[in-house]
Amino acid sequence: MMSDFLWQPTKERVENANVTRFRDWVNEKHALNLQSFTELYDWSVAEIERFWPALIEYADLKAETWGERVLIDGNKMPGAQFFPDARLNFAENLLVRDDDTDALIFWGEDKVKSRLSWADLNIAVSKFSQALRAEGVGKGDRVCGYMPNMSETVIAMLATAAIGATWSSASPDFGVQGVVDRFGQIEPTVMITVDGYHYNGKQHDIREKVHDVVERIDSLKKVVIVPYAFDGANTTDIRNAVTYDDFIATFRTEKIVFEQVEFNHPLYVMFSSGTTGKPKCIVHGTGGTLLKQVSEHILHCDVAPGDRVFYFTTCGWMMWNWLMAGLAAGATLLLYDGSPFYPSGNILFDYADAEGMTLFGTSAKYIDALAKAELKPRETHDLSTVRAMTSTGSPLAPESFDYVYRDIKEDIHLASISGGTDILGCFVLACPVLPVKRGVIQTRALGVAVDVFDDDGNSVRNEKGELVCTKPFPSMPVGFWNDPDGSRYHSAYFDRFDNIWCHGDYVELDDDGGMVIYGRSDATLNPGGVRIGTAEIYRQVEKLPEIQESIVIGQDWDNDVRVILFVVLRDNYELDTALIDKIKKQIRNNCTPRHVPAKVLAVADIPRTKSGKITELAVRDVVHGRPVKNQEALANPTALELFSNLSELKT
Repeated sequence: MMSDFLWQPTKERVENANVTRFRDWVNEKHALNLQSFTELYDWSVAEIERFWPALIEYADLKAETWGERVLIDGNKMPGAQFFPDARLNFAENLLVRDDDTDALIFWGEDKVKSRLSWADLNIAVSKFSQALRAEGVGKGDRVCGYMPNMSETVIAMLATAAIGATWSSASPDFGVQGVVDRFGQIEPTVMITVDGYHYNGKQHDIREKVHDVVERIDSLKKVVIVPYAFDGANTTDIRNAVTYDDFIATFRTEKIVFEQVEFNHPLYVMFSSGTTGKPKCIVHGTGGTLLKQVSEHILHCDVAPGDRVFYFTTCGWMMWNWLMAGLAAGATLLLYDGSPFYPSGNILFDYADAEGMTLFGTSAKYIDALAKAELKPRETHDLSTVRAMTSTGSPLAPESFDYVYRDIKEDIHLASISGGTDILGCFVLACPVLPVKRGVIQTRALGVAVDVFDDDGNSVRNEKGELVCTKPFPSMPVGFWNDPDGSRYHSAYFDRFDNIWCHGDYVELDDDGGMVIYGRSDATLNPGGVRIGTAEIYRQVEKLPEIQESIVIGQDWDNDVRVILFVVLRDNYELDTALIDKIKKQIRNNCTPRHVPAKVLAVADIPRTKSGKITELAVRDVVHGRPVKNQEALANPTALELFSNLSELKT
């Protein structure tokens, strides 16, 4: 594993970090002498029944009661329950301020800008929650958002949580079938949506899509429409439609009534990508989501009151839900909807300078795209307020680490993070008091017993294996929707190793607790019985200036598996014999001969999910002539046709 140090926190930064203060507070409270982050981590997983109550007290999280019991059935996964006697409200813990400073700032490309104070946010949530109650929405009912990442979406989610209802969301670029496949399963009572959205400088009208969605979801009693890209007109043919302003018009500003709910009461329903069938509906509880995300914002990302936290995400990705918890730390949320490259690749850095962004969250693909476009924000922008940049969605290549420190900012805490929709948080992520090593995720999440197992279930270090979690943690799903006996939930995570969460990532953990992720286990290549992580190949191929992007699969061939590499070329290049030889040599010299693809083919596009992840399994199915069951889950489903019936793969 690589160990080049690219960044070290200053002594002052270490001393003033939230996690240092938390460690000192834990030492005093529990008469301990923890001297480092590593010792704090070890204590947090050895003493999970002391760590999580300590977080609650340190972060001053609110509840009617947390109860006496911290954990029951702690030896069961699934089955363990945290704080079984607690009664709390998620929104109450996010609406921590009520003043005239900024709570939400929104940019819709270069078309729309708005801001909302904490006081105005409280008023808006009050009115929207009253309107929901007036519609008969109550504890356990579902409210869904077919929305951009904008202020009204945050208001609707907080109002939903305030009354004890359950929130779910999708972005407006989803097609009708994709929305129905998600929301149709959970039978929502109310849906909030827009008339359209902006992307790449163009207006996209979704009113016809909204009409079709509503006609196919019988449970919807009210559809609240936010005029955004248009004027909201021409929505009269949508069943039970009302404008946002009319929905809340009759309600006065009143103190929000926060419904106190059980720790495991459903807060969010999240959806798997759904490329192998209807998306799984993953139910997340109120308390577990709160504790996990607050621990990550405050302790791992060092978010403090007055900070300005940004994540480039849509409402169809779990990072939107993660971003929301920044409010619990007293931070301002910077919301953005649209293309990150319109009108140029500078728009998000313009945003950072204009609004004093402190945490810049994005995806590994975005950073790679910046590098490929040869943008150098450090030469064009100030970025003095940006302390940290986080990256997720896929492994961040070592070369992308180099790019950030060379061309974005030298003194920045760059944190590759990884977890999932499955846990609404991270298994491995940032640590503001540890150095950044090139190509390595810094640390495991506090309170989460992350380990790596070999195929026989033995814990290993400095060798590749399965990412597992050996003890329960609060943000494990409550369960899956419509899974009464829990069998689907169990098979998703607990079939591989008994009583152990197996996440499905192929990883390596070093002696310092740093991790490298080599790709998804189910997409791992297996030529000659040797497991190869796809990220190892991507790292080498995408170094080459001729290559824009790539996707690699294993093709069943001659009673074995052969590696097939597809590449998207940059403009003015062609895939000739010389370039194929160059690609193969690059892989052979930097990986192993087994990594070298049997075939290299050029394609015009690569299919990806709505959250931007390339879909290796879908491409593998197409190559093998198997149907891709739910193409609505893809942002660009027509790209699959590029991989069908290729003559080059028949020899």
